[in-house]
Amino acid sequence: MKEYLDIALEAGTKAGEIIRENFHKKKLIDYKGRINLVTNVDREAEKVVIETIQSYYPKHNILTEETEHKQNPDQEYCWVIDPVDGTTNYVHGFPFVCVSIALQKNNESIVGVVYNPILNELFFAEKGRCCVRNDEDIHVSNNPDFSKSLLATGFPYDMLNDERNNIQYFSKMIKKCRGIRRPGAAAIDICYVACGIFDGYWELELYPWDTAAGIVILEEAGGKVSKFDGSEFSIFDKEIVVTNGHIHEEFLRVLR
Repeated sequence: MKEYLDIALEAGTKAGEIIRENFHKKKLIDYKGRINLVTNVDREAEKVVIETIQSYYPKHNILTEETEHKQNPDQEYCWVIDPVDGTTNYVHGFPFVCVSIALQKNNESIVGVVYNPILNELFFAEKGRCCVRNDEDIHVSNNPDFSKSLLATGFPYDMLNDERNNIQYFSKMIKKCRGIRRPGAAAIDICYVACGIFDGYWELELYPWDTAAGIVILEEAGGKVSKFDGSEFSIFDKEIVVTNGHIHEEFLRVLR
């Protein structure tokens, strides 16, 4: 039987091929909300990921963005999948898009794969064993100075209807750091902290498939993750702070 990481890489590579092949083609677009899109490519990529995983482990639980699956509460393994993270980017031809696959054992992520086939960036990690970007080991930045930090963030789809829409936090952060970027794909944002491009990242109203894979990669790269109050983060939480560890406490102070 293949190793779990090998299965995640196989599934991610297959989905990545679908994403890449359709990048410049016209997509069939549906709306899950006013600005929350889903395309035929999301569904095709999700299908190939699930089929690949279930060909090895048909009894494992599946948690994915586009299709609801019945969960077996006695099953200790669950695959958490975002077939296309950054769908809006994808529709507009902006190349920050990826497939994100994590494996959880007893609610702890142990394998993570994040693959951007457009920019040819493959991040993967296995808890306690490896943390890699395109065949090279990665580590978070060593920057201890919040004022010299480059950060990333995002905004929720329902920001027009939710007062906690991140604008208030953005206004605080932009005055304290070197700069803020908004690539539009949470999994990539977290991986960019893991490899030292960003020093920190925060966001609200995410879902498990947005963060599960990236968190394994981030923690194996030496980074730190929490909720806004500094307490332990779960992929089911609706707020996340990710940093290189050195600026984490200052980051939380600015948020407060």
